[in-house]
Amino acid sequence: MSESNLDSESVKTIQNKFNKALEVSDINKHQIHQFKKIDQLSATSSREELLDEFSILLTNNRIDNHATRRFIRQQRASGFVLIAIAVVMIGLGFAMIIMPAPPYFEMFTIYYFNPNDGVTIMDVISLLIILAGVYLLIKTFYQKNIARPH
Repeated sequence: MSESNLDSESVKTIQNKFNKALEVSDINKHQIHQFKKIDQLSATSSREELLDEFSILLTNNRIDNHATRRFIRQQRASGFVLIAIAVVMIGLGFAMIIMPAPPYFEMFTIYYFNPNDGVTIMDVISLLIILAGVYLLIKTFYQKNIARPH
C-alpha cells in the first residue's frame, strides 16, 4: 500500500471544495448522485479506498474543461444581460421623472408641495422602476463576487 501525505483536515477541505463545485455545476443528477456516494463511504472507508473510488468516478463521468467553460460562459452572459436590464430600468425611471408626464397622471397628485407641484403617481412608478433596477444591479454584482474564488 502507498502512503498518503494528506491529513484529515486537508481531506475535509478538499471534500468541501468538491461539494461546492458539484452544487454549482450543471452535470445531471445521476452523476451527482454517484459522487455523493463518496460522502457516505467517507465515514466507513479508508483514504485509499476513497481515492480509488473517486478516481473511478472521475474516469467514468465526463467532467472536463469544455463543460466548465460552457458553464462560465453561461454565467457571464446571464450577468451581462441582468446588468443591461438594470441599467435600462434605471435610465427609464430617471427619464420618466425628468420628462413631463401626461395629463391623466398629473391629475393624481399624492402629496402637494405647493398648489402647483407635488408627488404624482408617475413619480412613484418611476421610483419603483429605479429601485428595481438598482436591486437587480446590486444582486448581479453580489452574485458575481460570491462565484469568484478568493
